[in-house]
Amino acid sequence: MVTLDRLIATVGALLALIGVITALWALAHARRKGSTRAVVAGAVGTVVGAVVVATADGGPGTGNGVVGGWAALVLGPMAMVLGGLALARGRAQARPD
Repeated sequence: MVTLDRLIATVGALLALIGVITALWALAHARRKGSTRAVVAGAVGTVVGAVVVATADGGPGTGNGVVGGWAALVLGPMAMVLGGLALARGRAQARPD
C-alpha cells in the first residue's frame, strides 16, 4: 500500500537520482546550466530525505518511507558534489587564459 510518507520519500529519492544523472551528464559535456540544476535537485532531495527519516515511526517495510529517505540521503549529496565538480569544470573551461 502506498502511504503519503512513502510517496514523499520516493519523490525525494527520484529527485536526488535525477540530480546525479544530470550531474554526470553535465560533467561529460562541461555544461554549467545542468550542473546548477543537479546541485539544486541534490539539495532538495537531501532535505526531503532527512525530513522523512527524522519523522519516521518505524523501520523498513512499515510504510514510513525510511528506505526512500535513506536513498535520498545517499544520492542527494552525491548529486551536489558531482554538480559542484561539473560547475567548477565549466567555469574553468569558460575562463580565458
